[in-house]
Amino acid sequence: MDWINLNLPIEDPTWIFLIVLAIILFAPMLFNKLRIPNIIGMILAGILIGEHGFNLLARDSSFELFGNVGLYYIMFLAGLEINTANLKKNRNKTLVLGLLAFLIPITLGFIINVSYLKYGIVTSLLLASMCASYTLVSYPIVLRLGVSKQRSVSITVGATAITDTLTLMVLAVISGIFGGTTGELFWLWLIVKVLAVGAFIIYSFPRIARWFFRKYDDTVVQFLFVLVLLFLAAGLMEVAGLEGILGAFLAGILFNRFIPGISPLKNHIEFVGNVLFIPYFLIGVGMLLDLKVIFGHGNALKVALIMMSCALAGKWIACFLTQKIFGMRDTERRLMYGLSTAQAAATLAAALVGYNIIMPDGSRLFNEDILNGTVLLILVTCIVSSVITERTAKKMAVENVVADAGADADMREKILIPIANPDTVKDLVCFSIAMRDNAPSGGGELYALSIINDEGNGGRMKVASVSNLDNAAKVAASANVDLKKLTRYDLNIASGIIHTVREQDITTVIIGLRRDSGVKSPVLLSDFAVNLLKGINCEVFVMRMLVPVNTLKKIVVAVPSKAEFEAGFARWTMHLCRIGLSLERKLHFYCISETAEALEQLISEKYPGVECDFSALPEEDGLHSLSGQVDGDSLMVVVSSRFGSISYDSSHERLPRLLGKDFSHTSLVILYPEKFDDSAHSLMLS
Repeated sequence: MDWINLNLPIEDPTWIFLIVLAIILFAPMLFNKLRIPNIIGMILAGILIGEHGFNLLARDSSFELFGNVGLYYIMFLAGLEINTANLKKNRNKTLVLGLLAFLIPITLGFIINVSYLKYGIVTSLLLASMCASYTLVSYPIVLRLGVSKQRSVSITVGATAITDTLTLMVLAVISGIFGGTTGELFWLWLIVKVLAVGAFIIYSFPRIARWFFRKYDDTVVQFLFVLVLLFLAAGLMEVAGLEGILGAFLAGILFNRFIPGISPLKNHIEFVGNVLFIPYFLIGVGMLLDLKVIFGHGNALKVALIMMSCALAGKWIACFLTQKIFGMRDTERRLMYGLSTAQAAATLAAALVGYNIIMPDGSRLFNEDILNGTVLLILVTCIVSSVITERTAKKMAVENVVADAGADADMREKILIPIANPDTVKDLVCFSIAMRDNAPSGGGELYALSIINDEGNGGRMKVASVSNLDNAAKVAASANVDLKKLTRYDLNIASGIIHTVREQDITTVIIGLRRDSGVKSPVLLSDFAVNLLKGINCEVFVMRMLVPVNTLKKIVVAVPSKAEFEAGFARWTMHLCRIGLSLERKLHFYCISETAEALEQLISEKYPGVECDFSALPEEDGLHSLSGQVDGDSLMVVVSSRFGSISYDSSHERLPRLLGKDFSHTSLVILYPEKFDDSAHSLMLS
C-alpha cells in the first residue's frame, strides 16, 4: 500500500501543478462567499499550503518562474491599460503623487528607524525605502470592475514607475557600496546603461510591433511575439542594473497603442495572466509568510508595525495632498490610496538583498526581524489594498453605469456587417467592436449577414457563407463580444441588406471594400453600394482598410458644411469618438468654423476623454489639400451625405471617384449619416 503514503511536502511537479490549479479554481468560489477579495484568498491559500502552514507543497522553482512571470504580467497589464492621453493630461498629478508617495514614507521611516529602532543610517535608509515603493497587486480588481480607464487609476499606475525607480535606485546604490562597485564612475555608468536601454526599448519596440502586426494577423503568433518583447524588455532593464518590473511596465505602455481593449489579442493576454500567472505569483507570496515566527519571538512584530505605520500613513498623506492640490474627488483619493498601498515586488526584492548583504563585522545588513517583519508588511498591506480598492472600485463602477445609462439612453444601436469577402472579415468585425456601445447596460448588438444567391452556385455560396460567418463570430468571441449570425437567400445583395435592415431595425451598416478598391480603378463605389444607399436611411460606413486598425497612427475626419443639422450628426460623432477612445488615437477634424463649434460642444459634453483638434478645410482645394496630411499609416474618414439631405452638395456625387484617385494608398471610410425620412422604417434621433 505504498501508493497511499504521502511524503510532505509534495515535490512531484504533476501534483504540485494539479494542486495549484485546484486552488486557483476553487479558492475564489470559497472566498467570494466569505466576502474576501480573491487576491487575499490566493495569498491566504499560499500561507496554508506552504512550509509555514500545512507544509503541503514545497516552494520549488516553478513558483519562482511563474511568480516572476505573474509579477511582470501585473506590471505589463498596468502599462497596457494606461490611457496615454489621460497620462499626458495628468502628468503633473502623476509626478506629484509619485514623488510624494516616495518622499513622505521614506522620510517618516528613516526618522523612526534611526531614533526608535536604533538602526544604522544605511540600514534605516534601505528599510525606509521599502515602505516608499508599492506593487499594483490590486490592479486586477479595477480591471475586472471596468474602472481601469479612470484618471485616478492612470495617475497611480504612472506613479508606480516613479516610486519603484527611486526605490530600486536606492537599492542599487547600497548594493554597489557593499559589493565594492561604487567607484568614481558608478553613477555615470548606471545612468548611461539605464538611458541606453530605455532609449533602445522606446525607439525599437513600437517599430518592430507595427511591422509584425501588419505582417502576421494570427492571434496566437501575436501573443507569443508580445511575450518575447515583454521579457526582452524586463531582461534588458535588469542588465541596466534595475528591476525587470520597470521594463515590463515600459513595454506595456509602448504596446498600448497596438493592443486596444477591443482587440482579441488583449482578451487573450488578460485571460492567460488572470487564469495562471498572476494567481501563481500571489500563492507564491503567501508561501513566504511565516506567521509563527513573527508572533513568536524577537522584534519582528514591532518592526512590522513600524513599517506598516510608515507605509500606510505615508501613502495616505501623499494621496490626500495630491487630492487637495488638484481638487480631486474623495472616491478618486480612496482609489489612489487603495492601489498604492500594497507592498510586494520591490519591497521583497529590497528585503532579500538587504538580508544577503554581509557587513564588515560579519553581521547582516537586515536581520531576521526585518525579514520576517517585511513578510507581515506584505500580507497586511495587500489585505488593506484589496479591501479598499474593491469597495471604492465597485462604487465608482456603479456611478459610471448610471452616468452611461443616462447619457446615451436614446442612442441604442444595432450594427449590421454584410460579409462576402473573407479577407475583410477581421477588419470589419474589429472596426465594429471599436465603435459599438460596450457599456454593461448598453444595447450595442452586432449582426453579421451573408446573402446567398440560390441560382446555379448556391451550394458553394452556402458553404462560403457559413465559413465567413463562423470566422466573424470567432473574431468577435475572442474579444469577448457576442455576434449574431444571419443568413438570407436573395437574388440581389443590395435588396437582401435592405430587407434585413428593416426587419432587424438596424441603425448602422458597415460595408467593406477590397483592399485594391480605388487602386487598380479610380472608381471606389460599385453600383451595389450606390443602390444600397438609395434604399436605406440608416447610417452607413463604407470602408477600405489597407492596414490593421490597431496599427493606425492618425485619424483624419473631413466634415461638410451644415453636417450638424443632419439627423445622424450625434450618432456618427459618437461612433468616431468611441473609435478614438478604443484605439487611443487623436481625431483631426477638418471643417468650417460653425461645424467645428457644434462638434466641439457635443464632444466636450458627452465624450470629454476624446483627444481631438479642429482645422479649417480650404474651400478652393477641399479634400485635395488633405492628401498631404495622410499616408499609409492614416485613416481618412470623409463624412458625406445622400441626395435630399441638408448637407448634400452635387460635389458629393464625385466623391468616390476623387477618393479612389487621390487617396489610393490610404485606408478610407466614407460615412453616410442617417437621414430624415417620413416612412415607417425611418431612423431618427430624438
